[in-house]
Amino acid sequence: MGMHNFRELKIWQRAMDLAVEVYKIVDEFFPKEERFGLSAQVKKSAVSVPSNISEGAGRATNNKFRYFLEISIGSNNELQNLLELARRFNYITQERTDKIIDEAVQVYKMTLSFYNSLMPN
Repeated sequence: MGMHNFRELKIWQRAMDLAVEVYKIVDEFFPKEERFGLSAQVKKSAVSVPSNISEGAGRATNNKFRYFLEISIGSNNELQNLLELARRFNYITQERTDKIIDEAVQVYKMTLSFYNSLMPN
């Protein structure tokens, strides 16, 4: 089985919401001088999570889809790391960091579960 409609996937929907929330936080709280540094990297990793889900959904085999889910999971881990770094730089509060990382962890768990449900072919 291959080729999924990514818009119907809950993992893609949640990952898109996560990316939007990350953009809002970066634009509101990160210093302007980080525009080409940490801010750009955080945004890029956030966008990579749903983007790789959608790209993988269009692949013809589950093996290929699983590969893109692995990349999405890696981007999610990178995002969590960068958000923690931003908290250590005091760009965002511990409370806000915990909230957004909690959502990233939920997306991570959902993606991993979906990855495990796809039978290799």
